[in-house]
Amino acid sequence: MIVFCGYANRDLTVSVPTLPGVGSRVQATEVRDSDGGMGANAAVAAARVGADARFAGVVGPDARSAAFLHAMAEDGVDTALTRRTASLTTAIVLLTPDGERAIISQDDQLDTALVTELFAAAALAGADWLYLDGYRFPAAHGALAGRSGPRVVVDLDGSAGPAAVRAALSLASHAVIGRALATELIGGDDALAEAAAGRRVHLVVTDGARGWTLFEPGGGRHDGAALPVTSVDSTGAGDCFVGSYCAELDRGAEPVEAARFASVAAGLSCTRPGARDGLPDRAAVLAQIGQLPVPRERPPEDR
Repeated sequence: MIVFCGYANRDLTVSVPTLPGVGSRVQATEVRDSDGGMGANAAVAAARVGADARFAGVVGPDARSAAFLHAMAEDGVDTALTRRTASLTTAIVLLTPDGERAIISQDDQLDTALVTELFAAAALAGADWLYLDGYRFPAAHGALAGRSGPRVVVDLDGSAGPAAVRAALSLASHAVIGRALATELIGGDDALAEAAAGRRVHLVVTDGARGWTLFEPGGGRHDGAALPVTSVDSTGAGDCFVGSYCAELDRGAEPVEAARFASVAAGLSCTRPGARDGLPDRAAVLAQIGQLPVPRERPPEDR
């Protein structure tokens, strides 16, 4: 069982010819409203590939929030741990014709006290894994370090700075981060390998169409390819990767195989618009995974 503790929001997706610069004006070609949120997307991605996924976030008591939770339940996500004491936040997604995007997100009310409460609830429910996003750190480390309960997987995207990343890596047994942010907040491959080894964490660095690299706590490194697709919308692809990665870990897969599976799922998620519409089921991933070469273990002399 995996409990996903993180963002739930509605995505307001605005299709634009180019991302606007400071002071510029562009004409939207389409405006769409759909379900989103890092934690919620990851939970749905995990459920669609067969995991026992639970969502523990914060929404409101209103009809819009009820519809959001109903849609998650239809995808097989248990939402009993979700608190309805605040509001369903909004994210504005600017989407270009080549599938790239910029996101303006609104902070939620999932504070450290509630994260601690939900960690305890996950442990009581017998969860094996707890997902957290990078926005919860460094505070979540101080609240959860040393507590017995599920193993933690952190999506580091959203981390506010190096201190937040260090805190998350110290708590997590697995972490996933995009290459650009990893370079900015941690450094190059040597620094990433040191971070994985020093904090005894499996660290997966994703790099879009260029694939991914897994840095193991014992010093091993594996490079994996991305599924070649024509991207329509990359919104939620990272969430899909993390959710699918968690699902495979929960099935007992080795981290390198979990990352390979997640890479295929994330690629497929980019072939349809919206954060949820393209999330694949397990059969769709397995039908495509044979297109990818076996991940390459990087020899020490190449590191």
